[in-house]
Amino acid sequence: MMEILIRGNKIEITDAMKDYVKEKLSKLDKYTLDGNVKANVLVKVRNYTQKVEVTIPLKTLILRAEEESEDFYSAVDLVINKLERQIRKNKTKLKKKEKSGVKEFNIDDIIDLSEEKEVVKRKKIDIKPMSLDEAILQMELLGHNFYMYKDSETNSSALVYKRHDGGYGVIEEE
Repeated sequence: MMEILIRGNKIEITDAMKDYVKEKLSKLDKYTLDGNVKANVLVKVRNYTQKVEVTIPLKTLILRAEEESEDFYSAVDLVINKLERQIRKNKTKLKKKEKSGVKEFNIDDIIDLSEEKEVVKRKKIDIKPMSLDEAILQMELLGHNFYMYKDSETNSSALVYKRHDGGYGVIEEE
């Protein structure tokens, strides 16, 4: 059984909210083997939206997801779905840890998604040399959340992306 710690930031957590979070997180109990698993849940209110952040620190990795919605209950549902996807995605990593003696999840209960992955679109692009500022401008003009370009200073491939906090991030080739 997972221990669940729930707290609110600018919101009072009601018993109904606690019960809903516990009910939804109990879906993840079928994956856990170790009884010492703790889930930390933080609920924040920003303007008209509710943000739910769930962090589950394990011995081998940290599961973390956050979602924002106008409705608290839909935000919880979205977060649980994200966590389940993370568990499935990390199935191979968890199997390796299981072989080394660290068992936290029941691997047999994790569905194999290898058949579900299908590339539905493939696109080739001409990567042009430009500065970071030009790449951000191109990304904004296209209305995308990311943009791949060749850094004119380093002559290496890079990807600029829009972060959830409104800032930008850059992933560069080594």
